[in-house]
Order: sequence, then C-alpha cells, then structure tokens
Amino acid sequence: MKKTLLLICFTLLLQPLVVAQSSISVKTSGTGDPILYLPGFATPGEVWNETASQFPTHSAHIVTYAGFGGIAPVEMPWYESLKTDLIEYITSNNLSNLTVIGHSMGGNLALDLAASFPDRIQKVVIADALACMREVMMPGVPAAALGYESPYNDQLLAMDATAQSAYLTQMTQNMITKPSDQEMVKTWMANADRKTFVYGYVDLLKLDSRPLLTSIKVPVLLMVAGQPFGPGALDTMKKQYEALENKTFAFTADSKHYLMLDQPEWFVQEINTFLGK
Repeated sequence: MKKTLLLICFTLLLQPLVVAQSSISVKTSGTGDPILYLPGFATPGEVWNETASQFPTHSAHIVTYAGFGGIAPVEMPWYESLKTDLIEYITSNNLSNLTVIGHSMGGNLALDLAASFPDRIQKVVIADALACMREVMMPGVPAAALGYESPYNDQLLAMDATAQSAYLTQMTQNMITKPSDQEMVKTWMANADRKTFVYGYVDLLKLDSRPLLTSIKVPVLLMVAGQPFGPGALDTMKKQYEALENKTFAFTADSKHYLMLDQPEWFVQEINTFLGK
C-alpha cells in the first residue's frame, strides 16, 4: 500500500513540469542529483514511473521520444534528432552529477551521451541493450544496405488493425512475461505514429555504438535478461561490450527484455547497489 501511494504521488508530481523540444519531451520531478531515464523503442517514458519512484533522493528526468506517447512525430533521420536534443537538454539545464538509465535503444542513447559528456555523467545503466543490434539480428549486413523504403516496410505501413494487433501481440509476448504488462506495452505501440514505428526501427538497426566504447570511462552497469536465450545472452553482451573499460554485468535468468517490468525489485536493487559504489 505504501509503495502504491508513493507511485501515485510521484506520477502526479510529474504532470506539471514538462519540457518539450522538437524530438523529445521530458517530465521532471524531485530534487537531488539527476537521473535521466531513456525508454526503449516505441515505449513512452511512462514505463519508468515506478522505477523512478524508488529513487526519491534523486531528481527524475523521464524522456518520451517523438512519435510515441502522444508526442508529435519528426522527420527522419529520427535517432539523430533524439541524440541532438538530448545533448541540448543536458546542456541547457546544466545537468551535472548525472546518472543515465537507458533500456534497449535508450541504452544506445545513454552511450552517446556518456561519450559526449565525460564530465557531467557520473554513471550509466544499460538495461538489455545491444551495442550493435544489427550484428546479432542480421550478421554480415552493412548499415548502408538498410533504407526506409523497402517492400517489408511498405507492408508494415499498410497493415490494418487486425494484422497490427497480431504482429504486436507476438512482439510483446516475446519481450514481456506478464499478460497485463504485455497488453500495456502493446497499447503503447499500437498508438505510436506508424511511420516513426517503421522508419525509426531502421535507424535503430543501422546503429553501431561499439566505436564509442573506448572513449567511455565512467562506470557502466550492463543489465542482461536471460529469457529466451539463457546464459548465451550474457555471452553475447560480453562480446558486444568487450571494448568498454569500466563495466559491471548483472544477469537475471528469470526476465525477458523489459527488465523493469518483469523483475522490478531485482532491477531497483541492482541499480541501488551500483549507485552506492
């Protein structure tokens, strides 16, 4: 009950303080050293509300990207706009002693920011984010081979409601354990701007954050979900982040991709331990 009341109060506090830029919207709350929360692809910042409520001694800066969570879409290339506006947000708000927590694609953005702000960012948490997703999903395919216009993307853009529902059901079942959480994320994805959902994923596939790794010296916590790939998921992450100097891995065998939903207590505990070091 106490936890529920804390979450309700935290969510209400977020509402009046909204800072909007062209490709991001940031809801802020609280005082103390800041934590910037970066969601994954097609997920609004709302996914972080419960997690952020567990860190009351930090100010929360919860990001939602253009095209998702009711935020107006922007032109492509989309990912570069997100990175540019996040850099501007940190600079214009003079954020320092900053911790960045990024899930999935948000982890790639966190790496971009850590490389850009070695003196402002003190710690980074990467939640189940591959440094180069393309290498794992499409081995041998160069970024230059991927474009917005393709028969597959045309098919996704043209999907009717029934086809989209089936597509998103399969996607969320693969990434989340609890049916109620699957439905929540499915609704978020269904309400996303369709063009951003399709073309933004191309931007994500083209990413390769590995060249940044040698320049990042701050401590990084790499959180890895064990489902559905088991210990092999940790092996893949270790290979992907081999060049990162100051890293710690946290692995849970009992979670799918959305760690903060599947294993919320473990997730917060691991971050608390990491921040306390």
